[in-house]
Order: sequence, then C-alpha cells, then structure tokens
Amino acid sequence: MDIMELILRVSISFLVLYVLTRIMGRKEISQMTFFNFVSAIAIGSITANLVANQNFSLRNGVLALVGWAAFTLILDLIDIKSKRARKVVTGSPITVVKEGKIIEDAMQQSRLDLDSLKAMLREKNVFSLKDVDYAVFETNGKLSVMKKQDKQSVTKNDMMVGSQQTTYPIATEVITDGRILSKNLAKLDLDNAWLEQQLQQAGVDSVKDVFYAEVQQDGSLFIDSKDNLLH
Repeated sequence: MDIMELILRVSISFLVLYVLTRIMGRKEISQMTFFNFVSAIAIGSITANLVANQNFSLRNGVLALVGWAAFTLILDLIDIKSKRARKVVTGSPITVVKEGKIIEDAMQQSRLDLDSLKAMLREKNVFSLKDVDYAVFETNGKLSVMKKQDKQSVTKNDMMVGSQQTTYPIATEVITDGRILSKNLAKLDLDNAWLEQQLQQAGVDSVKDVFYAEVQQDGSLFIDSKDNLLH
C-alpha cells in the first residue's frame, strides 16, 4: 500500500465514519448500552480494516460501514416503538437499593459488587449507604440515586409554608407510549378505572393519546400527551 492510497483510505474512513455518527445521533455516544457497545466495537473494527488492510476494498469497507449503521438505526427505531423489544435490546434498569436496603439478588444479577456500588455512590456525592433510599442501576451502566428525605438538599419548594404529603416512596410510570403498565398500577394498589378517571379529569379522551404518565409521590398523576399539549 503506497502513501497516497493510505491517505485516501484514512480520509474516506474519517468522512464516512463522521457522517454515519452524526446520522446515528447522540445516543450512540452518551448511552453505552449493550447494543451500543457491540455496535461501537463493530464499526471501529470495520474502520480499522478499511484503513490498514489493503486486501479490504474501499467499496466493501464503505458498504460494510453503511450497512452496520443502517442496522443500528433500524434497531434504534424498534427500541423506540416497542417496549418489549427495548428490554431485549437494551435490558431493563435494576433496583439495587430499595427503601434503604441493598437487594443482594439484584446486585448479583447486575454483577455489581459492594465496592463498585459504593464507588458509584461517591460519584453522586453520597458517602454512606445509610443515606440512600433508592438506587437504580441503569441500562447504560450509570447509577441513579434518590437520597432519604432527611438527607436531600433543601429546595425553594421545601421552604414554602406547608408540607407536601407523601403517599408513595418513589414516582412510578403507569403509561408509556399509549400503553397502560398494569403491573405498576397494581404495585400502587391502583387500577385502570382510577387511571381513566384521572385522564378524564385532565381532559384526555384516550390512553392512546398519552406518551408518558407517572404517579407522583403525593399521589397525583403527571401526564405528557403525544402532542405535548399536556404537562
């Protein structure tokens, strides 16, 4: 391989990879899920072969990159449209601390040891497990933490006269992309009739019109319609 061919391969590889990365979006960079990890390795390997392997033609290399990017975009679209497919492709968040208690089975399922958990808590400025009410190990490998109420920072809302009554320990999603999550409703001792009543009071005619809804800690229902008219 002469220098001119190498320069050509490097230039084409860079341009194609840059364009495809822009098309695939920020999720591929910001959220490193299982599929994103595999996708990044595959695209990197194809690009490396395209640059360094002279037996790998430019045409085949570019076609391989475009084909893998198209496959990635198709799976991303399925991931957005189907909750079941999303669980298969990206997995589900795992609650590793619930009501201040470490869930050992969840720790084993996520292959997370205690030292790693404490290190991730420190990244959230939490230096003691006793300060944690809930901790969720997300599909992108990050930890979401909710501190106990007496350990949470004071907000402007907290300083208002009167206190907000807490009915549930954590906000829970009950509708996603027009579908009712009956299991989550049951965990809150609520049913479809209650949910439909809340939607009617909010001026929503059908569950299919709701993109996302969750029951707040005070028992109220947050609704985000598909046309973004409700908040």
